[in-house]
Amino acid sequence: MSELFRRYGHTLTWTFVALTAFWLLLLVILPQLYLLEESFRLYLPLADIGGPKDVYTLANYRSAFEQPTEWKFWLPFAWKPVILPFEAPIRIQVFVHTLVYSTVTTVITLILCYPVAFYLAKVANPRNVPLLFVGLLVPMWVSEILRAFAWFIILAFKGPLNMALVNMGIIDTPIRWITGFNSVTFGLIYVYLLFMLLPIYNAIQSLDTNQIEAAKDLGASSWRTHWRVIIPHSKPGIASGCVMVFMLAAGSILVPTLLASTQSRWFTEIIQQAMFESQDWNTGSAYAFMLLVTCTVFVIGMMRVFRVKLSDIAR
Repeated sequence: MSELFRRYGHTLTWTFVALTAFWLLLLVILPQLYLLEESFRLYLPLADIGGPKDVYTLANYRSAFEQPTEWKFWLPFAWKPVILPFEAPIRIQVFVHTLVYSTVTTVITLILCYPVAFYLAKVANPRNVPLLFVGLLVPMWVSEILRAFAWFIILAFKGPLNMALVNMGIIDTPIRWITGFNSVTFGLIYVYLLFMLLPIYNAIQSLDTNQIEAAKDLGASSWRTHWRVIIPHSKPGIASGCVMVFMLAAGSILVPTLLASTQSRWFTEIIQQAMFESQDWNTGSAYAFMLLVTCTVFVIGMMRVFRVKLSDIAR
């Protein structure tokens, strides 16, 4: 704080603090507290609000564990579900599928983005890096709904992807890509790719190239150099990218709505159905708070796995 006072003066520093506190209080803390409070209240007619029926209860949370049914669990990139030998509530099934495929999206995005980020930061000619970034950013200038709809066209049964594969003789008959959660995973990876790439790129770019050269001079292989030098230095960027991609994927509504198959649902669709179709904001708040708590646990887990602090992720 003293450093801020020295650099900006008391007036400007207190202005920054006041604006930050206002933003956190009005746009983050108060909405979440309202969400939490509403999640413990029943959905009642207007005449009963404030009456004897208007009490705090766990009924909204218990509703997520109702309606047990046969669990058809979709493995990643499987074309048929696995029938598990027990029943589970339908909303919990959707919740678990959402978490599983958000994690799958995060892992695949990390695998794809790390080598690209390393190439841009340490291998590519610095003169060409801006042009390469423009090539990556231009498709993202299109709205998310249009990009998701473009993938719906590409992955359609008689879409360009199947037609190209058939014409090249790679497959004999078209593949139903929009099956299970496959198409949703493809769409989420494409839409949120840059949210993983940019933090990792920034982290790798800050690494002194002399450390990489020193590791190679000491006989370390490329794999060992990445494992012992580059990845440890990039942990804050990797953790930040994983957190952002997971939370954006778990909270996405447009991509799952457009690309989901008839046998796959996303938990945000259940929240939207409760709030806007059923007008049951209390139950929707309970489900939204469940998702919020899960995302918070994921952030804490990423901090523990990569051994970084929240300040490192927020850079």
